[in-house]
Amino acid sequence: MRVRWGYALAALAVFLIEVAIALYVHDGFVRPLLGDTLAVILVYCGLRTMLPIGVRTAALSALAIAFAIEFSQLIGLADMLGLTHGSPWRLVIGSHFDWRDLIAYAVGVAVIALIERLISPPPSAKP
Repeated sequence: MRVRWGYALAALAVFLIEVAIALYVHDGFVRPLLGDTLAVILVYCGLRTMLPIGVRTAALSALAIAFAIEFSQLIGLADMLGLTHGSPWRLVIGSHFDWRDLIAYAVGVAVIALIERLISPPPSAKP
């Protein structure tokens, strides 16, 4: 297995930003929406760090993971599993479904696509 250190450093940076948001930001935009946008970027960076998969596969996988977690909130998975309030796993899974989170995840994937395109633009077509 080959670690992609650029993605590992990006994941660490996004994780630290997420922790700062969780600890110090208590508003109606940054914490719930920007935090969720960054969450899908964090998952993407984690996937690209460890797995030999391309941008599209990693981005769609990160989106699928985020959607799966969000829909698990809709059915109350944390309660079904008996996860107590404040437990690390309940924090990961979450407990409150919000359709706006799905939009935030999609925005995160769009940001990923934009950044990847800026970093590695596709080869230009030759006439």
